[in-house]
Amino acid sequence: MKNIRFAIVILCTLVGTTAVSAQNLYDAARLMGNDLNGTARFVGMGGAMGALGGDISTMGTNPAGMGIYRSNDVMTTFGFSNIGLKSNTNGSKNELDKFRGSFDNVGFVISSRIGHETALRFVNFGFNYRRVKSFDKNMAMNGLMEDMEGPLSQSDLFASLSYGLSEDYLSSNAAFTDGGIDAAPWLGAMALRTRVIGLNDSENNQYASNVGYRVDSEGNIIYLPVMGEYTSREKGGLHSYDFNVAFNIYDRVYFGATIGAYSVDYSRNSIYRESYQGDVSNYSLENWFDTSGTGFDFKLGVIVRPFESSSFRIGAAIHTPTWFNLEDRTSALLISDIDMNSDGMIGKDELYEYDTMEFPGESKTKYQLVTPWKYNLSLGYTIGRSVALGAEYEYSDYSSAKLKYDDGMRMEDETSQIKTGLKGVHTLRVGAEFKLAPEFAFRVGYNYRTAAMYDDTFKRIALNSISTSTEFSNLKATNNYTLGFGYKGSAFYADLAYQLNTYKEDFYPFYNEVGEHFETIFVPNATKVTNTRHQVLLTLGMRF
Repeated sequence: MKNIRFAIVILCTLVGTTAVSAQNLYDAARLMGNDLNGTARFVGMGGAMGALGGDISTMGTNPAGMGIYRSNDVMTTFGFSNIGLKSNTNGSKNELDKFRGSFDNVGFVISSRIGHETALRFVNFGFNYRRVKSFDKNMAMNGLMEDMEGPLSQSDLFASLSYGLSEDYLSSNAAFTDGGIDAAPWLGAMALRTRVIGLNDSENNQYASNVGYRVDSEGNIIYLPVMGEYTSREKGGLHSYDFNVAFNIYDRVYFGATIGAYSVDYSRNSIYRESYQGDVSNYSLENWFDTSGTGFDFKLGVIVRPFESSSFRIGAAIHTPTWFNLEDRTSALLISDIDMNSDGMIGKDELYEYDTMEFPGESKTKYQLVTPWKYNLSLGYTIGRSVALGAEYEYSDYSSAKLKYDDGMRMEDETSQIKTGLKGVHTLRVGAEFKLAPEFAFRVGYNYRTAAMYDDTFKRIALNSISTSTEFSNLKATNNYTLGFGYKGSAFYADLAYQLNTYKEDFYPFYNEVGEHFETIFVPNATKVTNTRHQVLLTLGMRF
């Protein structure tokens, strides 16, 4: 039995217009929401310090917390993480475990006393770098690609994306360089040129998969069990550079404002392989994707001590949307190994041999993302100098985020998908600090964030899209459990925190769409994934 191997490398510069954008709700969701990160004291208390203040990390939650400072402060935080993953695809299990180091925070506070008797007691200024979000993650899955009705193949998606486009056009270089509403889907063009799909109805330009089935002696098509294998490596982070001013009035009312500047670096390398029981045919799709960019936002906050005789505090803050200017870069490699004698379905005389084709440059797409507003309410209470208690609630409606082209025009279809696929996110933080001695403290905290996506949310690829990655994952609620210890001398202090972060997700390597207008969506049975991260943070600082 003879086999032939084809490969296409797609590394071409997009010359078209905005009609072929590849952004989607998952790209938007990636940049919304924060990790529980910052100083070790902040993390040890579960981030529940919005009303307590006095920690530089509150600059990013309630800026008024900086008004609590009565001395100058300088500090830095670094940490280590063990990132684990367990996946289960129809009984086939995978497990990964990676160790990573991180630099999480560096900043300073300058506290200026205005007077003892004046209404305005302190004016404080601060700067803080913080790693808002880590994208470090590994994924692995393998198993049968099927739903309750039977086998599913990614190649059927390639065929449906190619509907209505001529074979001559899909097989030409114009498929990768043309832009506009009538541009070809890159996945369809790649699949045709590697013979993963073929023309099935020349009159209507309909395509069908060339893999995953055989024909019996009576001419009946028998679909074969589909084996899928996916691996990916993600890395990078969302970084914030915060500039803050805060005011202390009568030691009872505190106001603060923070301007945040952001930088984004995200990259993902993934590969999906598909093979078929009883057939030597197979193919693989490898993707390289990265996002970079900048953004900015504003935060306003207030803390009030309503009763002069009590240490009870109430805090509130509002965060404007973050305005991001972003650029995506993507390239892909599709390799097929097609059985040339697959029951006569593919004859040697029907095949075209293609050399590996490389185009100069890479696909680059510039666009804008506007994240939703965020609202924060917090409570704080101290008992003498021995106990500090904090609780915090935060809400952000992810469905109100907007994707725009680089000229500011809204991406209507993509923004509509965000509105229907994402939802409001609620975050609860609670924490406590206990002084074991004047110099030593013990901390405990809990942080809970609800899911941002509905269970049936999925990533849809436009018929003229340059997007070549079909995978998507619906994350569930996130839980963070924290412990911390601290030492505070006359000037020097050190804090240590441990955090267990865990969440589950449903992963899908692709989807299929069928029907006259592709109105019906099928996905393989979800790969059930459990993610964990064990993190240790150390903060070293000095107050003077």
